[in-house]
Amino acid sequence: MRARGWLLGAVLGAAATVNGIEAGPPTKIHEAGRCALRGHCGKQGFFGSELPCPDNGLAEKPDTALRDKIVGICGDDWKETDVCCTSEQVDALSSNLQKASNIISACPACKKNFYDLFCTFSCSPDQSLFINVTKIEPKNDKFLVTELDQLISKEYGTGFFDSCKDVKFGATGGKAMDLIGGGAKNYTQMLKFLGDKKPFLGSPFQINFPVPNDTFTGMKTILGDPKPCNSTDERYKCACVDCPGSCPTLPELHVEEECHVGLLPCLSFGVIMVYSAIVTLIVLAVTGHAAAAKRRKSKNERLQLLQDASPSDDEDEGDLIHHAGLTDRPTRQYWLNTYCDRAFSSLARVCANYPAITIVSSVIVVGLLSLGWLRFQIEKDPVKLWVAPNSDAAQEKQFFDESFGPFFRAEQAFLVNDTDVNNPGPVLTYETLRWWYDVEHRVRTRKSYDHGYTFQDVCYKPTGDACVVQSITGYFQNAGDDFSAIDEKTWKKDLQHCTEQPVDCRPDFGQPIPVERVLGGYNRTTQQAADAQALVVTWVVKGRNPGDPGLAKAEEWEQSLKDLLLDVQVEASERGLRLSFNAEISLEEELNKNTNTDVKIIVISYIVMFFYASLALGSTTVSLSSILKNPAGALVQSKFMLGIVGIIIVLMSVSASVGLFAAFGLKATLIIAEVIPFLVLAVGVDNIFLIVHEFERINISHADESVPERVARTMGRIGPSILLSATTETVTFALGAFVGMPAVRNFAAYAAGAVLINALLQITMFVSVLALNQERVEAGRADCIPCIKLQGAHDSSMPNGYGGAPFSGQEEEGWLSRFIRKTYAPTILGNRARVVILTVFLAIFGAGIALLPEIELGLDQRMAMPQGSYMIDYFNDLYAYFDAGPPVYFVTRDLNVTQRSHQRELCARFSTCNTLSLTNILEQERKRSDLSYIADSTASWIDDFLKYLDPELDTCCLDSHGEPCLADLDPPWSVTMTGMPEGEAFISQLSHWLNDTAVEDCPLAGAAAYSDAVRYNATSLTLPATHFRTAHTPLRSQHDFIAAYASARRIADDISRENNIEVFPYSKFYIFFDQYHSIIGLATTLVGSALLFILGLTTLLLGSLATAFLVTLTVAMIVTDIVATMTLVGVSLNAVSLVNIIISVGISVEFCAHIARAFTVPQPAILERAPMRGNTAGNKEGRAWAALVNVGGSVFSGITVTKLLGVFVLAFTRSKIFEVYYFRVWLALVVWAALHALVFLPVVLSLLGGRGYADPESEGGLEQDLASRRYRALLPEEDYDSDY
Repeated sequence: MRARGWLLGAVLGAAATVNGIEAGPPTKIHEAGRCALRGHCGKQGFFGSELPCPDNGLAEKPDTALRDKIVGICGDDWKETDVCCTSEQVDALSSNLQKASNIISACPACKKNFYDLFCTFSCSPDQSLFINVTKIEPKNDKFLVTELDQLISKEYGTGFFDSCKDVKFGATGGKAMDLIGGGAKNYTQMLKFLGDKKPFLGSPFQINFPVPNDTFTGMKTILGDPKPCNSTDERYKCACVDCPGSCPTLPELHVEEECHVGLLPCLSFGVIMVYSAIVTLIVLAVTGHAAAAKRRKSKNERLQLLQDASPSDDEDEGDLIHHAGLTDRPTRQYWLNTYCDRAFSSLARVCANYPAITIVSSVIVVGLLSLGWLRFQIEKDPVKLWVAPNSDAAQEKQFFDESFGPFFRAEQAFLVNDTDVNNPGPVLTYETLRWWYDVEHRVRTRKSYDHGYTFQDVCYKPTGDACVVQSITGYFQNAGDDFSAIDEKTWKKDLQHCTEQPVDCRPDFGQPIPVERVLGGYNRTTQQAADAQALVVTWVVKGRNPGDPGLAKAEEWEQSLKDLLLDVQVEASERGLRLSFNAEISLEEELNKNTNTDVKIIVISYIVMFFYASLALGSTTVSLSSILKNPAGALVQSKFMLGIVGIIIVLMSVSASVGLFAAFGLKATLIIAEVIPFLVLAVGVDNIFLIVHEFERINISHADESVPERVARTMGRIGPSILLSATTETVTFALGAFVGMPAVRNFAAYAAGAVLINALLQITMFVSVLALNQERVEAGRADCIPCIKLQGAHDSSMPNGYGGAPFSGQEEEGWLSRFIRKTYAPTILGNRARVVILTVFLAIFGAGIALLPEIELGLDQRMAMPQGSYMIDYFNDLYAYFDAGPPVYFVTRDLNVTQRSHQRELCARFSTCNTLSLTNILEQERKRSDLSYIADSTASWIDDFLKYLDPELDTCCLDSHGEPCLADLDPPWSVTMTGMPEGEAFISQLSHWLNDTAVEDCPLAGAAAYSDAVRYNATSLTLPATHFRTAHTPLRSQHDFIAAYASARRIADDISRENNIEVFPYSKFYIFFDQYHSIIGLATTLVGSALLFILGLTTLLLGSLATAFLVTLTVAMIVTDIVATMTLVGVSLNAVSLVNIIISVGISVEFCAHIARAFTVPQPAILERAPMRGNTAGNKEGRAWAALVNVGGSVFSGITVTKLLGVFVLAFTRSKIFEVYYFRVWLALVVWAALHALVFLPVVLSLLGGRGYADPESEGGLEQDLASRRYRALLPEEDYDSDY
């Protein structure tokens, strides 16, 4: 109010102050050439302003000097006319209009209309036509005018108001109308504000602006044709930022509307239609198959009656049933499978014959690779983790930091009155304000622990002296640290004024404080500032680059600030308030605390999985009954130590992979430390289970062979399956190494290396240990303590002692294997069951596809915090109460702004600026903030700088003699940009402007607002970097942040394209959200590429495109269902979940590969026992049954149960991010992968699977037949009787 009242009082007082005119009655004669008032006759009070004398005399011709003054102020229209003013009045008018010009000169039309109003009021020769003095008071021998009417036409008033209503001034973007019109919303409010009598603060007398009508006899309005702000005359045309009518029309943004068919999204509708078509085909196929089967049965019955055929008495009817499939079992070998079989057999034979050499060599190689741990480093910097170093965002951040310095560090606190949830109230009282004054004093004087640094030592000082602190205490800057200077009776009123006119209450660092940055939780339209529920305070610390000594100083002081604010939290609670805060170091500290919490849970999870895997492997040949009947034999048969060795191999592979890549300088991440062991264990344990289970079968079927030969046969059968799974998984993970995002790239490299090394160790070192373990068993030595040979542990009824039978003469099958063989496999492979399974899984797949577009992007910071962290309340308050968006900078790079053409590409406030210049585009985008997320007017350094040079602003740019800098320029300074400096003159004036401090008479000086916005090179006369500051709308969700970043990118691209310059956007949070610019495409590419490689490798290694396609389809269905589950359980897509999606692809292959391999190359001893209705083409049903019986138990117990145990432990984590992004996703992974691999895949293979191949280990002949019969002899024949 002080600045506003001073301005109006000065202008109106000057307009009414003239000396030497005789007193007279109120205006009686209204005619052209006659005055209404002139001169001044004194003051009403001692401290009042001079009031005019009523004067109805004739206008007079001014002398040359006076005319020159009037023309210089009011324009050429006054060159020939008489006037009703004197030289003294014109001098005062000039001085005070100059002050107004500082505010409105940005818009020439507004300035012209404003000047015309007061020039006409003061000097018009026809004053009596539009002014009528209505009230006078005597003063000595004169009269004082105390009230008058002035006629202003509606057309002129509206035009005047419209030309000024959007004018802004200074770097803050404040509205000029707030100063010249009291925030008026129409022209009548503006004129009323101008005319209301306000002693000391406004007009010294009352001016009424009645609507012109017939009651004003002889009077009329004379002001007409106001200059519109979008005038076609370049002299008066205003900039887009000050005049919407001058703005260019931006192309409409195409907002993609979701396609719908009725109420359903098009994708969902399409999925339903496709699914319906598939189900219809399945129903038709089943119906046709049933009808054909019925006809065949009827035909067979007729033929049987005719032929009276029956088996002879000496024919084994059971053999006809059980061996019906033998005539259709695969007889042809696949050349690559045969080659792999022989290669793995040879390798295993060598390893089994030379176990010591193999084991020692493996340990040495792993040890050498693990030497890389000496260079092991963990990357914790989020920027270096989630942003590719060659990405645009990373390079732009580096450019910004190098050009303008690192982004400042913000220490922020929220004081909130919400402890009573049912009745939250205002946070501010006079006593609370007093206490908070003391808190801020303690913050300013707080010393760091080690070196005694204070806030003054580390703060951000744009003007060189004052620290930036955004707080309501800045509104009371005049009080300083003396709180008693704040009046208890008026503090609310003073606060309200400052929130409405922050330019009147600037703190010592010189920039006004917008109310939305210091108060929140109230409606600024209907409530007073004192009603706010939240007080916001931000202490700004100067940003420093890593390695800068100033960074250590800042962090040291921030640590002491954090401890102080923790104490203040207690004080606030005692006052019934709540304090939340964030120091710049808080986030990293809390993340590390979270990680330390996670480590315990992760270790427990791994211990549970390790222990289970060891026990499960050890129990393959030991049951409870065997322990009770023969404890010594059970101790020999146990394979607990073999399980431990298998787990050690998993850890060795992880160690070797980490060492290998650490040696090449690839930094590890916490994701790698937390996930890789989990991943390799999932893959490795399954392979170990397969090897051990197959070896036990070989022990039965080839018990008379040596241990190395049995091991060789085992690996001949299982090796190609391990090759299939390990190769596809390695390639799948390796694809991620081509991603630019370091966290994903490094994880992919470490994971691929660990999986590959683990597979190599399993087919070498583990094979050797397996051979040694079998020799121990056959020698009757105890497990875990092989030096002890147990007496009475041998069972002479079994071949090779305990080496021949897997179950020590006890029950030959475990409950799981028996359940799969007798119940599970026949059930799911029944015709009706297969139809139901296909229908259900395809429905789930269709629903998953429909849900894919619904997945959210982002990673809420609150999830990364440990439970109970003080940062959680801070983030909640930030979203709830902070009504200001983050600043955003549009940066120009390597642009020579000393040239006029480039100036026009940036500016907006001059008539010849490019229509789609940088500032014009930003202003237009601000007007559609719901789409652009741009909220504030742009702080345009080029406009304020060039306006600062205007010679008419004689209090701004002054030379060493106190004269305007460009006063004598030819051509003169002009809004058409003629006379603007270029080249060396531009740099010289720019340097002067950047060092000039803004004051009340000249708010355009650039030191405070733009000292860090412009970088110039005085030698090359160029500007390598500049920025234009604006701000986003308040961003309250991950969606808002992502959309704001995308919008800023689009705007910068538009600016660059329209002006052929290089512009990019920058805000502090952009670096963390750059990943979402491409994460959907990246995820799709990674998964799609992985599926293509899986298809190709599986086709090559299995020799069947059909089977490979079904495996790939199953993996795709698993991944789709996992992502759909993420959508339903609140897991968003980000770099962390992208890593888990890659893991999902790899582990899904592990689940499916062994089933597919066992289907393609079935074991004859199992296949021939398959219960079948008859001979089917390719015997697909029998091979699907054999695959489940052969490896189904290993897949379930080896990977499913192991992973479920480990995942369930994660449910107890205190870390929200682990609970959401690991527990939920991994649980979905295990469940969906197990269901698809053990239910859907066997069913679809039984229907559509490719051709099968003969097992190279089963070449027929007497030896093989006897071996098969030996294995079958251990399985009760009646177990195969089935209705299947």
